Amino acid sequence: MNEFSIIFLFFLASSMLLKLWLNRRQMIHIILHRDSVPKDFEGKIDLASHQKAADYTLAKTRMATLSTIIGSGVLVILTLGGIINILSSITQAYIAHDIWSGVALIMSVFILSHFIELPVSVYQTFKIEQKFGFNRTTARQFIKDQFLQIALMLIIGTPLLYALLTVMGQMGEYWWVYAWLLTISFTFFMTWLVPTFIAPLFNKFTPLEDDALKSRIQQLFERCGFNSKGIYVMDGSKRSGHGNAYFTGIGNNKRIVFYDTLIESLNTDEIEAVLAHELGHFKCKHITKHMVVSTFVTLAGFALLGWLKQENWFFDGLGMVQINDAIALLLFILVLPIFTTFIQPISSRFQRKFEFEADEFASTMAKPEHLIQALVKLYRENASTLTPDPLYSSFHHSHPPAGVRIDHLKSLISP
Repeated sequence: MNEFSIIFLFFLASSMLLKLWLNRRQMIHIILHRDSVPKDFEGKIDLASHQKAADYTLAKTRMATLSTIIGSGVLVILTLGGIINILSSITQAYIAHDIWSGVALIMSVFILSHFIELPVSVYQTFKIEQKFGFNRTTARQFIKDQFLQIALMLIIGTPLLYALLTVMGQMGEYWWVYAWLLTISFTFFMTWLVPTFIAPLFNKFTPLEDDALKSRIQQLFERCGFNSKGIYVMDGSKRSGHGNAYFTGIGNNKRIVFYDTLIESLNTDEIEAVLAHELGHFKCKHITKHMVVSTFVTLAGFALLGWLKQENWFFDGLGMVQINDAIALLLFILVLPIFTTFIQPISSRFQRKFEFEADEFASTMAKPEHLIQALVKLYRENASTLTPDPLYSSFHHSHPPAGVRIDHLKSLISP
Protein backbone atom coordinates (compact mmCIF):
# COMPACT_ATOMS: atom_id res chain seq x y z
CA MET A 1 0.00 0.00 0.00
CA ASN A 2 1.04 3.59 -0.59
CA GLU A 3 -0.46 7.09 -0.38
CA PHE A 4 -2.80 6.38 -3.27
CA SER A 5 -4.19 3.41 -1.34
CA ILE A 6 -5.23 5.80 1.41
CA ILE A 7 -6.73 8.22 -1.14
CA PHE A 8 -8.61 5.36 -2.81
CA LEU A 9 -10.02 4.07 0.48
CA PHE A 10 -10.92 7.60 1.59
CA PHE A 11 -12.88 8.35 -1.57
CA LEU A 12 -14.47 4.90 -1.57
CA ALA A 13 -15.62 5.32 2.03
CA SER A 14 -16.73 8.90 1.40
CA SER A 15 -18.66 7.89 -1.70
CA MET A 16 -20.33 5.00 0.10
CA LEU A 17 -21.22 7.06 3.17
CA LEU A 18 -22.59 9.87 1.00
CA LYS A 19 -24.85 7.42 -0.84
CA LEU A 20 -26.01 5.82 2.41
CA TRP A 21 -26.70 9.24 3.94
CA LEU A 22 -28.66 10.34 0.86
CA ASN A 23 -30.64 7.10 0.95
CA ARG A 24 -31.48 7.68 4.61
CA ARG A 25 -32.57 11.25 3.87
CA GLN A 26 -34.77 9.95 1.05
CA MET A 27 -36.45 7.36 3.26
CA ILE A 28 -37.05 9.80 6.13
CA HIS A 29 -38.45 12.43 3.76
CA ILE A 30 -40.83 9.97 2.12
CA ILE A 31 -42.03 8.56 5.46
CA LEU A 32 -42.76 12.07 6.74
CA HIS A 33 -44.91 12.82 3.67
CA ARG A 34 -46.49 9.39 3.29
CA ASP A 35 -49.81 10.16 4.96
CA SER A 36 -50.96 13.03 2.76
CA VAL A 37 -51.10 13.61 -0.99
CA PRO A 38 -49.21 16.77 -2.09
CA LYS A 39 -51.52 19.70 -2.83
CA ASP A 40 -50.75 19.74 -6.57
CA PHE A 41 -51.97 16.16 -6.86
CA GLU A 42 -55.07 16.28 -4.65
CA GLY A 43 -58.03 14.87 -6.54
CA LYS A 44 -55.73 13.38 -9.18
CA ILE A 45 -53.89 10.75 -7.16
CA ASP A 46 -55.66 9.07 -4.26
CA LEU A 47 -54.01 8.45 -0.88
CA ALA A 48 -53.73 4.69 -1.45
CA SER A 49 -51.77 5.21 -4.68
CA HIS A 50 -49.57 7.82 -3.02
CA GLN A 51 -48.78 5.46 -0.15
CA LYS A 52 -48.08 2.61 -2.56
CA ALA A 53 -45.54 4.84 -4.35
CA ALA A 54 -43.97 5.75 -1.00
CA ASP A 55 -43.68 2.13 0.10
CA TYR A 56 -42.34 1.07 -3.30
CA THR A 57 -39.68 3.77 -3.20
CA LEU A 58 -38.73 2.84 0.37
CA ALA A 59 -38.28 -0.80 -0.64
CA LYS A 60 -36.11 0.13 -3.64
CA THR A 61 -34.03 2.55 -1.57
CA ARG A 62 -33.35 -0.09 1.08
CA MET A 63 -32.19 -2.43 -1.67
CA ALA A 64 -30.01 0.32 -3.13
CA THR A 65 -28.42 0.74 0.31
CA LEU A 66 -27.55 -2.95 0.40
CA SER A 67 -26.22 -2.82 -3.17
CA THR A 68 -24.00 0.13 -2.29
CA ILE A 69 -22.45 -1.71 0.64
CA ILE A 70 -21.95 -4.89 -1.38
CA GLY A 71 -20.48 -2.98 -4.32
CA SER A 72 -17.98 -1.16 -2.13
CA GLY A 73 -16.91 -4.40 -0.45
CA VAL A 74 -16.53 -6.18 -3.78
CA LEU A 75 -14.35 -3.36 -5.14
CA VAL A 76 -11.98 -3.62 -2.16
CA ILE A 77 -11.80 -7.41 -2.47
CA LEU A 78 -11.11 -7.22 -6.21
CA THR A 79 -8.31 -4.68 -5.79
CA LEU A 80 -6.58 -4.63 -2.40
CA GLY A 81 -7.99 -8.07 -1.62
CA GLY A 82 -6.00 -9.55 -4.50
CA ILE A 83 -8.75 -11.18 -6.59
CA ILE A 84 -7.65 -9.37 -9.74
CA ASN A 85 -4.09 -10.62 -9.13
CA ILE A 86 -5.36 -14.19 -8.80
CA LEU A 87 -7.49 -13.96 -11.95
CA SER A 88 -4.60 -12.38 -13.85
CA SER A 89 -2.29 -15.24 -12.87
CA ILE A 90 -4.88 -17.80 -13.98
CA THR A 91 -5.53 -16.19 -17.37
CA GLN A 92 -1.81 -15.80 -18.07
CA ALA A 93 -1.18 -19.41 -17.08
CA TYR A 94 -3.70 -20.72 -19.61
CA ILE A 95 -3.44 -18.05 -22.36
CA ALA A 96 0.01 -17.26 -23.68
CA HIS A 97 -1.02 -14.35 -25.89
CA ASP A 98 -0.79 -11.13 -23.83
CA ILE A 99 -3.74 -9.35 -25.42
CA TRP A 100 -6.05 -12.37 -25.28
CA SER A 101 -5.12 -13.04 -21.66
CA GLY A 102 -5.92 -9.38 -20.93
CA VAL A 103 -9.29 -9.69 -22.62
CA ALA A 104 -9.98 -12.86 -20.60
CA LEU A 105 -9.03 -11.08 -17.36
CA ILE A 106 -11.35 -8.12 -17.94
CA MET A 107 -14.23 -10.33 -19.10
CA SER A 108 -13.81 -12.65 -16.13
CA VAL A 109 -14.10 -9.70 -13.72
CA PHE A 110 -17.17 -8.38 -15.55
CA ILE A 111 -18.87 -11.78 -15.49
CA LEU A 112 -17.92 -12.35 -11.85
CA SER A 113 -19.39 -8.95 -10.94
CA HIS A 114 -22.55 -9.80 -12.86
CA PHE A 115 -23.06 -12.98 -10.84
CA ILE A 116 -22.30 -11.20 -7.55
CA GLU A 117 -25.02 -8.66 -8.34
CA LEU A 118 -27.46 -11.36 -9.50
CA PRO A 119 -29.06 -12.09 -6.08
CA VAL A 120 -29.93 -8.40 -5.74
CA SER A 121 -31.47 -8.44 -9.20
CA VAL A 122 -33.46 -11.58 -8.37
CA TYR A 123 -34.78 -10.03 -5.14
CA GLN A 124 -35.60 -6.76 -6.92
CA THR A 125 -37.56 -8.58 -9.63
CA PHE A 126 -39.29 -11.40 -7.79
CA LYS A 127 -39.76 -9.79 -4.39
CA ILE A 128 -40.06 -6.01 -4.70
CA GLU A 129 -41.50 -5.72 -8.22
CA GLN A 130 -43.73 -8.73 -7.54
CA LYS A 131 -45.02 -7.32 -4.25
CA PHE A 132 -46.06 -4.04 -5.84
CA GLY A 133 -47.66 -5.65 -8.89
CA PHE A 134 -45.09 -4.69 -11.52
CA ASN A 135 -43.27 -7.94 -12.23
CA ARG A 136 -44.58 -9.93 -15.17
CA THR A 137 -41.47 -11.90 -16.02
CA THR A 138 -41.12 -15.61 -15.29
CA ALA A 139 -38.15 -17.42 -13.81
CA ARG A 140 -37.53 -18.97 -17.22
CA GLN A 141 -37.57 -15.58 -18.94
CA PHE A 142 -35.30 -14.09 -16.28
CA ILE A 143 -32.72 -16.89 -16.70
CA LYS A 144 -32.90 -16.55 -20.48
CA ASP A 145 -32.26 -12.80 -20.19
CA GLN A 146 -29.22 -13.39 -17.97
CA PHE A 147 -27.63 -15.82 -20.44
CA LEU A 148 -28.43 -13.49 -23.33
CA GLN A 149 -26.84 -10.53 -21.54
CA ILE A 150 -23.66 -12.50 -20.86
CA ALA A 151 -23.56 -13.79 -24.44
CA LEU A 152 -23.88 -10.25 -25.82
CA MET A 153 -21.23 -9.06 -23.39
CA LEU A 154 -18.84 -11.65 -24.77
CA ILE A 155 -19.79 -11.25 -28.43
CA ILE A 156 -19.67 -7.45 -28.45
CA GLY A 157 -17.19 -6.78 -25.66
CA THR A 158 -14.47 -9.24 -26.69
CA PRO A 159 -13.56 -7.63 -30.06
CA LEU A 160 -13.81 -4.13 -28.55
CA LEU A 161 -11.47 -5.02 -25.68
CA TYR A 162 -9.07 -6.74 -28.07
CA ALA A 163 -8.99 -3.64 -30.27
CA LEU A 164 -8.50 -1.30 -27.28
CA LEU A 165 -5.67 -3.37 -25.80
CA THR A 166 -4.02 -3.57 -29.23
CA VAL A 167 -4.17 0.21 -29.57
CA MET A 168 -2.85 0.69 -26.02
CA GLY A 169 0.13 -1.52 -26.74
CA GLN A 170 1.03 -0.59 -30.30
CA MET A 171 0.07 3.02 -31.05
CA GLY A 172 2.83 4.77 -29.14
CA GLU A 173 2.71 7.68 -26.73
CA TYR A 174 -0.58 9.07 -27.98
CA TRP A 175 -2.40 5.76 -28.08
CA TRP A 176 -5.22 7.30 -26.03
CA VAL A 177 -6.25 9.50 -28.97
CA TYR A 178 -6.67 6.42 -31.18
CA ALA A 179 -8.47 4.59 -28.36
CA TRP A 180 -10.84 7.54 -28.05
CA LEU A 181 -11.57 7.51 -31.80
CA LEU A 182 -12.16 3.77 -31.64
CA THR A 183 -14.54 4.09 -28.69
CA ILE A 184 -16.51 6.96 -30.25
CA SER A 185 -16.84 5.03 -33.51
CA PHE A 186 -18.00 1.97 -31.61
CA THR A 187 -20.57 4.05 -29.69
CA PHE A 188 -22.05 5.41 -32.94
CA PHE A 189 -22.11 1.91 -34.38
CA MET A 190 -23.93 0.52 -31.34
CA THR A 191 -26.43 3.39 -31.44
CA TRP A 192 -27.26 2.30 -34.98
CA LEU A 193 -27.14 -1.43 -34.20
CA VAL A 194 -29.19 -1.67 -30.99
CA PRO A 195 -32.65 -0.74 -32.34
CA THR A 196 -32.63 -3.13 -35.28
CA PHE A 197 -30.54 -6.08 -34.10
CA ILE A 198 -30.02 -6.18 -30.33
CA ALA A 199 -33.25 -4.82 -28.80
CA PRO A 200 -35.39 -7.34 -30.79
CA LEU A 201 -33.48 -10.16 -29.05
CA PHE A 202 -35.18 -9.14 -25.80
CA ASN A 203 -38.52 -7.73 -26.92
CA LYS A 204 -40.95 -7.85 -29.79
CA PHE A 205 -41.41 -4.61 -31.76
CA THR A 206 -44.48 -4.23 -33.93
CA PRO A 207 -45.51 -1.24 -36.08
CA LEU A 208 -48.18 0.93 -34.48
CA GLU A 209 -51.53 -0.28 -35.77
CA ASP A 210 -53.88 2.36 -34.37
CA ASP A 211 -54.57 4.39 -37.53
CA ALA A 212 -56.05 7.37 -35.70
CA LEU A 213 -53.08 7.60 -33.34
CA LYS A 214 -50.63 7.02 -36.18
CA SER A 215 -52.21 9.86 -38.17
CA ARG A 216 -52.02 12.17 -35.15
CA ILE A 217 -48.34 11.32 -34.66
CA GLN A 218 -47.52 11.85 -38.34
CA GLN A 219 -49.11 15.30 -38.17
CA LEU A 220 -47.00 16.06 -35.11
CA PHE A 221 -43.88 14.93 -36.99
CA GLU A 222 -44.73 17.28 -39.85
CA ARG A 223 -45.19 20.22 -37.48
CA CYS A 224 -41.86 19.44 -35.84
CA GLY A 225 -39.95 18.67 -39.05
CA PHE A 226 -38.98 15.24 -37.79
CA ASN A 227 -38.35 12.14 -39.89
CA SER A 228 -38.52 8.69 -38.35
CA LYS A 229 -37.83 5.17 -39.55
CA GLY A 230 -41.05 4.07 -37.91
CA ILE A 231 -43.34 4.06 -34.89
CA TYR A 232 -43.20 0.83 -32.90
CA VAL A 233 -44.94 -0.71 -29.92
CA MET A 234 -42.76 -2.83 -27.63
CA ASP A 235 -44.13 -5.67 -25.54
CA GLY A 236 -42.88 -4.16 -22.29
CA SER A 237 -45.69 -5.93 -20.45
CA LYS A 238 -43.79 -9.15 -21.08
CA ARG A 239 -41.53 -8.27 -18.15
CA SER A 240 -42.98 -5.31 -16.30
CA GLY A 241 -46.09 -3.27 -15.66
CA HIS A 242 -44.18 0.01 -15.97
CA GLY A 243 -44.90 2.24 -18.96
CA ASN A 244 -42.51 4.36 -20.99
CA ALA A 245 -41.67 5.76 -24.43
CA TYR A 246 -38.32 6.60 -26.00
CA PHE A 247 -36.39 7.55 -29.12
CA THR A 248 -33.67 5.28 -30.34
CA GLY A 249 -31.32 5.00 -33.30
CA ILE A 250 -29.32 7.56 -35.22
CA GLY A 251 -29.49 9.26 -38.62
CA ASN A 252 -32.00 7.58 -40.91
CA ASN A 253 -32.37 4.76 -38.41
CA LYS A 254 -34.28 6.84 -35.83
CA ARG A 255 -37.43 5.28 -34.48
CA ILE A 256 -39.99 5.94 -31.79
CA VAL A 257 -40.89 3.16 -29.37
CA PHE A 258 -43.92 3.04 -27.08
CA TYR A 259 -44.33 0.44 -24.36
CA ASP A 260 -47.61 -1.40 -24.86
CA THR A 261 -48.40 -0.57 -21.22
CA LEU A 262 -48.16 3.16 -22.02
CA ILE A 263 -50.43 2.82 -25.06
CA GLU A 264 -53.00 1.14 -22.82
CA SER A 265 -52.74 3.79 -20.10
CA LEU A 266 -52.91 7.07 -22.03
CA ASN A 267 -55.43 8.52 -24.45
CA THR A 268 -54.50 9.98 -27.84
CA ASP A 269 -54.11 13.57 -26.58
CA GLU A 270 -51.82 12.43 -23.77
CA ILE A 271 -49.69 10.23 -26.02
CA GLU A 272 -49.28 13.14 -28.44
CA ALA A 273 -48.15 15.37 -25.57
CA VAL A 274 -45.62 12.80 -24.30
CA LEU A 275 -44.25 12.38 -27.81
CA ALA A 276 -44.08 16.17 -28.26
CA HIS A 277 -41.89 16.27 -25.14
CA GLU A 278 -39.58 13.63 -26.60
CA LEU A 279 -39.45 15.53 -29.88
CA GLY A 280 -38.48 18.57 -27.83
CA HIS A 281 -35.21 16.87 -26.97
CA PHE A 282 -34.60 16.44 -30.70
CA LYS A 283 -35.56 20.00 -31.68
CA CYS A 284 -33.57 21.54 -28.83
CA LYS A 285 -30.55 19.47 -29.90
CA HIS A 286 -30.24 17.85 -26.47
CA ILE A 287 -29.11 14.56 -28.00
CA THR A 288 -26.41 16.33 -30.01
CA LYS A 289 -25.26 18.32 -26.97
CA HIS A 290 -25.12 15.15 -24.89
CA MET A 291 -23.04 13.39 -27.53
CA VAL A 292 -20.63 16.33 -27.81
CA VAL A 293 -20.13 16.44 -24.03
CA SER A 294 -19.74 12.66 -23.87
CA THR A 295 -17.17 12.80 -26.65
CA PHE A 296 -14.97 15.28 -24.80
CA VAL A 297 -15.43 13.54 -21.45
CA THR A 298 -14.36 10.27 -23.07
CA LEU A 299 -11.30 11.96 -24.54
CA ALA A 300 -10.39 13.39 -21.13
CA GLY A 301 -10.87 9.94 -19.59
CA PHE A 302 -8.51 8.26 -22.03
CA ALA A 303 -5.96 11.05 -21.57
CA LEU A 304 -6.11 10.45 -17.80
CA LEU A 305 -5.71 6.70 -18.33
CA GLY A 306 -2.75 7.41 -20.62
CA TRP A 307 -1.03 9.16 -17.72
CA LEU A 308 -2.06 6.71 -15.00
CA LYS A 309 -0.87 3.59 -16.82
CA GLN A 310 2.67 4.96 -16.73
CA GLU A 311 2.60 5.51 -12.96
CA ASN A 312 3.63 2.61 -10.72
CA TRP A 313 1.90 4.18 -7.71
CA PHE A 314 -1.45 3.73 -9.45
CA PHE A 315 -0.97 -0.04 -9.64
CA ASP A 316 0.77 -0.38 -6.27
CA GLY A 317 -1.89 1.69 -4.53
CA LEU A 318 -4.61 -0.69 -5.73
CA GLY A 319 -2.71 -3.80 -4.68
CA MET A 320 -1.52 -4.99 -8.09
CA VAL A 321 1.57 -7.19 -8.35
CA GLN A 322 1.70 -6.87 -12.15
CA ILE A 323 1.63 -3.87 -14.46
CA ASN A 324 0.09 -4.22 -17.90
CA ASP A 325 -2.44 -2.52 -20.17
CA ALA A 326 -5.33 -4.84 -19.34
CA ILE A 327 -4.99 -4.26 -15.60
CA ALA A 328 -4.66 -0.50 -16.16
CA LEU A 329 -7.87 -0.41 -18.21
CA LEU A 330 -9.73 -2.65 -15.77
CA LEU A 331 -8.70 -0.62 -12.72
CA PHE A 332 -9.68 2.61 -14.43
CA ILE A 333 -13.16 1.26 -15.26
CA LEU A 334 -13.68 -0.04 -11.71
CA VAL A 335 -12.26 2.86 -9.71
CA LEU A 336 -13.24 5.99 -11.66
CA PRO A 337 -16.92 5.98 -10.53
CA ILE A 338 -16.03 6.51 -6.86
CA PHE A 339 -14.26 9.76 -7.76
CA THR A 340 -17.16 11.05 -9.89
CA THR A 341 -19.90 10.47 -7.31
CA PHE A 342 -19.53 13.97 -5.94
CA ILE A 343 -20.13 15.72 -9.27
CA GLN A 344 -23.38 13.91 -10.10
CA PRO A 345 -25.52 16.98 -9.23
CA ILE A 346 -23.80 18.90 -12.04
CA SER A 347 -24.89 16.32 -14.59
CA SER A 348 -28.38 16.11 -13.08
CA ARG A 349 -28.75 19.90 -13.22
CA PHE A 350 -28.11 20.02 -16.97
CA GLN A 351 -30.39 17.03 -17.58
CA ARG A 352 -33.19 18.73 -15.69
CA LYS A 353 -32.66 21.89 -17.69
CA PHE A 354 -33.14 19.80 -20.83
CA GLU A 355 -36.36 18.34 -19.41
CA PHE A 356 -37.77 21.80 -18.74
CA GLU A 357 -36.84 22.91 -22.27
CA ALA A 358 -38.47 19.82 -23.77
CA ASP A 359 -41.63 20.53 -21.75
CA GLU A 360 -41.63 24.09 -23.04
CA PHE A 361 -41.34 22.86 -26.62
CA ALA A 362 -44.10 20.31 -26.04
CA SER A 363 -46.40 23.09 -24.84
CA THR A 364 -46.11 24.71 -28.30
CA MET A 365 -46.98 21.48 -30.10
CA ALA A 366 -49.64 20.10 -27.73
CA LYS A 367 -51.62 21.40 -24.78
CA PRO A 368 -49.64 21.52 -21.51
CA GLU A 369 -52.78 20.25 -19.79
CA HIS A 370 -52.53 17.01 -21.74
CA LEU A 371 -48.88 16.52 -20.75
CA ILE A 372 -49.80 17.17 -17.11
CA GLN A 373 -52.57 14.58 -17.34
CA ALA A 374 -50.17 12.07 -18.90
CA LEU A 375 -47.50 12.65 -16.28
CA VAL A 376 -49.97 12.28 -13.42
CA LYS A 377 -51.15 8.96 -14.86
CA LEU A 378 -47.55 7.77 -15.29
CA TYR A 379 -46.60 8.86 -11.76
CA ARG A 380 -49.57 6.95 -10.40
CA GLU A 381 -49.26 3.80 -12.51
CA ASN A 382 -45.46 3.56 -12.18
CA ALA A 383 -45.69 4.25 -8.43
CA SER A 384 -43.24 7.15 -8.75
CA THR A 385 -42.82 9.02 -5.50
CA LEU A 386 -44.30 12.51 -5.45
CA THR A 387 -42.17 13.59 -2.48
CA PRO A 388 -38.47 12.80 -3.06
CA ASP A 389 -35.88 14.37 -0.80
CA PRO A 390 -34.54 17.40 -2.75
CA LEU A 391 -30.87 16.67 -2.04
CA TYR A 392 -31.25 12.97 -2.87
CA SER A 393 -33.06 13.93 -6.05
CA SER A 394 -30.26 16.32 -7.08
CA PHE A 395 -27.84 13.37 -7.08
CA HIS A 396 -30.00 10.61 -8.48
CA HIS A 397 -32.78 12.00 -10.65
CA SER A 398 -32.33 13.27 -14.20
CA HIS A 399 -35.94 14.53 -14.23
CA PRO A 400 -37.31 17.32 -12.01
CA PRO A 401 -39.36 16.20 -8.98
CA ALA A 402 -43.03 15.65 -9.81
CA GLY A 403 -44.32 18.77 -8.06
CA VAL A 404 -41.67 21.05 -9.58
CA ARG A 405 -42.32 19.74 -13.07
CA ILE A 406 -46.10 20.04 -12.80
CA ASP A 407 -45.79 23.62 -11.49
CA HIS A 408 -43.55 24.50 -14.44
CA LEU A 409 -46.06 23.04 -16.90
CA LYS A 410 -48.91 24.95 -15.26
CA SER A 411 -46.98 28.17 -15.85
CA LEU A 412 -46.98 27.37 -19.57
CA ILE A 413 -50.78 27.16 -19.82
CA SER A 414 -52.15 30.12 -21.76
CA PRO A 415 -54.50 32.32 -19.70
